[in-house]
Amino acid sequence: MSDDDGTERTAAVSRETSETTIDLTLAIDGDGDAAVDTGVGFFDHMLESFAKHGLFDLTVHCDGDLDIDDHHTVEDVAIVLGEAFAEALGDKRGIVRYADRKVPLDEAVAGVVVDVSGRPHFDFDGDFSQAQIGEFTSDMARHFAYSLAMNAGLTLHTEVEGVNAHHEVEALFKALARSLDDATRVDPRRSDTPSTKGEL
Repeated sequence: MSDDDGTERTAAVSRETSETTIDLTLAIDGDGDAAVDTGVGFFDHMLESFAKHGLFDLTVHCDGDLDIDDHHTVEDVAIVLGEAFAEALGDKRGIVRYADRKVPLDEAVAGVVVDVSGRPHFDFDGDFSQAQIGEFTSDMARHFAYSLAMNAGLTLHTEVEGVNAHHEVEALFKALARSLDDATRVDPRRSDTPSTKGEL
């Protein structure tokens, strides 16, 4: 699929450091298909959920220093995913730009307000009820959202509440997905960049 002028909104980004080696592809106008292997099972599940609920086609392969912990893997995947969004969106011509989504999962609820502004900013309100979900450190969900915002050029306000960290983190990833799907859609009424400055 593509936007209205036929441009494919896709990106392929690779990144190699002493801590991680990552290859990632993203199609914004996808079907929600994902092939993910980061070595952290719960993180793989969250990225697959992100793709499914945002209707993004996503492939991720990450070889990280999991003998230390999950920090570098989660952070660096978020960096590369943010870079892929920025590349795939290009000049952001015609996009909706703003979105606001709340997503529940049983007792938990997460909210995300996003502006695809080109001006990175991040706020987070809430706590995760348990420190770990399998091999995934719960607070890395907050850091994932932060790193995504910084590298995609998003103004991102997030919040989460609940009593089960699995539900809280999963609701956050789904809210991120739904809000980004909404904000990056092409508005058929608009042919320009949605800014009085003429660029984002």
